Amino acid sequence: MLVDGYIYTSGQLPFANGELIYKGKVGAEVSADDGYEAAKICVINCLGVVKSLVGSLDKIERIIKVNGYVNSAQGFSGQPKVINGASELLGKIFGEAGQHARSAVGVSELPADAAVEVELIVKVIS
Repeated sequence: MLVDGYIYTSGQLPFANGELIYKGKVGAEVSADDGYEAAKICVINCLGVVKSLVGSLDKIERIIKVNGYVNSAQGFSGQPKVINGASELLGKIFGEAGQHARSAVGVSELPADAAVEVELIVKVIS
């Protein structure tokens, strides 16, 4: 959704080529390293939403906020490390403009039993 120069994406799951790549609880069926990779796929899907709305990623002025949700096994507390997959990829792509505020939250379930879900708030050039 584009509102007043900001794009708010819906939560994106780690889908690639129509397939949910990482499924299950991080810290049980899914390793933290695989969760990190899942977060990267999620943020790529978020960027796809942004591109579909404004036509080009070159119109991104700044990444404002990343909200990351980790389908966590009981006792797993490495959510920040998992969501670093999204944050670090944004930094590599956008440099300083990719620096952002962030939440990394452990949850008991995600849609389709996805391991990770990520959503973005992005400021775009009008």
